[in-house]
Amino acid sequence: MTGNKKCFAGVDMGSVTVGAAVIDHDGHLIGHAVERTGARSADTAGACLEQALQKAGITMDDVAFIVGTGYGRIAFPLANTTVTEITCQARGIHHQFPKARTVLDIGGQDAKVIRLQDTGRVMDFAMNDKCAAGTGRFLEVMAGALQVPLDELGNLALSTTEEAAVSSTCTVFAESEVVGQVARGSATDAIARGLHRSIAKRFVALANRVGITPDVVLTGGVARNPAVKQFLTDEMNITEILTPQIPQITCACGAALIARDKATA
Repeated sequence: MTGNKKCFAGVDMGSVTVGAAVIDHDGHLIGHAVERTGARSADTAGACLEQALQKAGITMDDVAFIVGTGYGRIAFPLANTTVTEITCQARGIHHQFPKARTVLDIGGQDAKVIRLQDTGRVMDFAMNDKCAAGTGRFLEVMAGALQVPLDELGNLALSTTEEAAVSSTCTVFAESEVVGQVARGSATDAIARGLHRSIAKRFVALANRVGITPDVVLTGGVARNPAVKQFLTDEMNITEILTPQIPQITCACGAALIARDKATA
């Protein structure tokens, strides 16, 4: 039982970023924060949760239960329990998009596709966690190779119809390929477009392993990139891909909802 404590928290400890979400008893998001993970992930997670609590106007004394999730969840001492990111992501997306049946989660260093039942439970999933190709880290490296700010890369790719093919799926080899194209005089926007096409094709191949059923929701930090969303829509041959308002914290929100379930059971 929660006693007088009416709030619940979820902390998603990813390899690149940490997200924290605080909800009230009705499941409304009242505070959130996102920080780069850094070398001391547990400290970052604690600081991130504190930021979320401050935004909510509460303290730890008001929190009944905390669920940790994500890559580094075992290292978070403040969590009352831990739950896998697959389960938390499914819960967070279903809460925001009850009709969602396919979740595309592209994070900093891995990518996941989750099939949901109409109840929001996980039906199947596929995960690429052995290679950073097609993830946020891939885009960071390519933006550096092109000397373009990361947050401008997607719009740059959408600014042209020319496309310089990028065939390498490995981040290291793709970076060498991009450097070579720049040296040969290929237009930066055309290379950017080719990179995003490569990401979409690779991710759709992963998604086909579990099947693609609308509604489709794209989440994770890469969901903020408009070109990734556009090329995924094209390659999947569907009319629309939905995105959460704050895609970096959907997994943390799911963890907070599970925290509420556990505290009120």
